[in-house]
Amino acid sequence: MSPGPLKLYSYSRCSTCRKAIAWLDQKAIAYSLVDITLTPPSRAELALAWERLPVPRRLFNTSGLSYRALGPAVVKEMEPEQAIDALSADGKLIRRPFLISSDGSSLLVGFGFDPLAWSQVLVKLLPEPSADPALESGH
Repeated sequence: MSPGPLKLYSYSRCSTCRKAIAWLDQKAIAYSLVDITLTPPSRAELALAWERLPVPRRLFNTSGLSYRALGPAVVKEMEPEQAIDALSADGKLIRRPFLISSDGSSLLVGFGFDPLAWSQVLVKLLPEPSADPALESGH
């Protein structure tokens, strides 16, 4: 069963995002590309990520200017609802790339692009390896 269409929230100047896009393209996995700075993930998508990630505060892009302007101490003191509100208001606060399926069953958030982790999460979307035509014809 497919997890549904994928949305990849990305930032064009992010090298990790570019690697993720190249990997998805190379694997022929369909996705819609969304500029995270113009259209951040919805509050519902962020709440789901917050709930599912072992360390939800890793949703924050700690190397970005928005995070530094807010300050690590402020972020640390935020209640989950406040953190989700802040993230949904400023896409530059979110660690990227941020990939989510329409049904929420597939979710990947930055943390350094790891093709093995992506393969494990997106295994249902990877094309079946094609049989070698030489073997099928008996040659």
